[in-house]
Formats: sequence, C-alpha cells, structure tokens
Amino acid sequence: MVEPAPEIVRDIVRRALEEDLGHADVTTQSVVPPEARCSGAVVARQEGIVAGLRVAETVFGEVDGAIEFQARLADGSSVAKGATVATVAGSARSILTAERTALNFLQRMSGIASLTRRYVSAVEGTGARILDTRKTAPGLRGLDKWAVALGGGSNHRFGLYDGILIKDNHLRLAGGVAAAVAAARRSAPHGLWIQVEVETLEQVQEALESGADALLLDNMSLADLHDSVRLAKGRALAEASGGVNLETVRQIAETGVDFISVGALTHSAPALDIALDISD
Repeated sequence: MVEPAPEIVRDIVRRALEEDLGHADVTTQSVVPPEARCSGAVVARQEGIVAGLRVAETVFGEVDGAIEFQARLADGSSVAKGATVATVAGSARSILTAERTALNFLQRMSGIASLTRRYVSAVEGTGARILDTRKTAPGLRGLDKWAVALGGGSNHRFGLYDGILIKDNHLRLAGGVAAAVAAARRSAPHGLWIQVEVETLEQVQEALESGADALLLDNMSLADLHDSVRLAKGRALAEASGGVNLETVRQIAETGVDFISVGALTHSAPALDIALDISD
C-alpha cells in the first residue's frame, strides 16, 4: 500500500472538519479568549502501534497553519502506555477546534494498526501473510489500508477495479467456476490475476483446472485447508478467509496457506485510546 498522496489526505481531512465544525466552534469561541495560546501533548493511554500522525498534523494545519505540530514517533512505531506521540503549540482556539477530528483519525488508524500487528505476530514464522479486505469505512479506505500496512499487514485489492475476485454470487450468475474463470480470462485487463472463492475441494479442483491464479478458501475446515494447499501447490496461491480470529489464525497459517484475509482488521478494530492533554 502506497501512502496516500497529500492531496488525498487533505481532501479527507477537509470533509471531516466540515462535518464537525460547520459554521463555527461555538463552545470554544464563547469561552476561550481569542488571544489565548497554549501547548499540549498527544498521549497514548494504552500501548499499541501509532498510526495517523501525518493525518493529525494535516488536521491541525488545515484549521490553523500557524499551529506547531511535532511528531515524537514515526507512524508504525510501537508506543507505550503514557507515552507522548506528538506535541502541539499555538492558538488555543485553533488547537481545541482541531482536537476531536485529529484524535478521531489517530485513534482509528492506531487501532487498526495495533490489531493488525497482533495478527501478524500470531502467524510469525509460518510464511503466511495477513491481508485486509474491502470491509472499510466508506470514504476512508486509503487511510484504513495504510493503517494495516503500518501494522505490518499486507493490502488486498484496493477496489473493484484492480483485481478480479470471483465470489459466490458471481459464480451463481456466471454458471459455475469453469464458466466464470473462462469469461474472466477472455475479458480481464492484462496483468490482473484471477482469484476464485471456493468452498469445497471439488470447487478447488475445478478452479485449478480452469487456470485460476489464486484461490479464496472460504470458511473451510483445517483439514480441507490442508488438502486445498496440497492441490494448489505450484499451480495457484491459496488464501484462507472466514472464521479467522486471534485464537484460530495460527492454526490456519500452519496449514500452509499463502495469505489469510481478516475483515476485522478494518471493520472491528477497537480504537486506541489517545488523548490531548493541554497545558498553559
């Protein structure tokens, strides 16, 4: 996953600020003098992997270009509970106005990166790679997938346009595995691999005989995963999906699959607790 371009990050940040700010931060303007200045520390309340510091910096900069934002860690770094990940200084009104939006991005991205790192650590030494999915927050896919990469995971296709993944509903409408793979092979843009979702060993064999480049082994038992990997060896890549959690992922990896996709990385990761502590 390539880090999103600055203009993409700015566009996401501006939409988030418009949603939160509206016409004005009426609370801050009511109680904080316009000349007031302050500094603050962005602090991790729990350990994890920090991600989204550049996004948070963009938030503060969009609110007030004079705010001084200093990251203390690099995105993708481990952070201890109580550690300062960044500092800010400048107009008190501006800092308070930017605070929630900046923290929202930091907490979400750090939560995704932290959960990803737990999965990556759980399969260490097996050769299996942890993948994300398209189960991301609408409008935030670039940031969600960037956070996965910062946590040590790998990115699956970004959208519907950069990879062919023939799933169960495609198979029903296309007339089965062989017909779907043949149709994709005829019309697929050059260079895109063809992956097929399969649920049985019979479908595995059919997909392999049809020339699929990769298999998505959906909700298979460990025994069937072992057999699918054996059948696919040297012929197609194997990706396990479905029923994956931190208790099962190691056993799944030990079946020999090349990839394990985990939707929970982006749709269910708990936010990492990060706060802004203001000082005078």
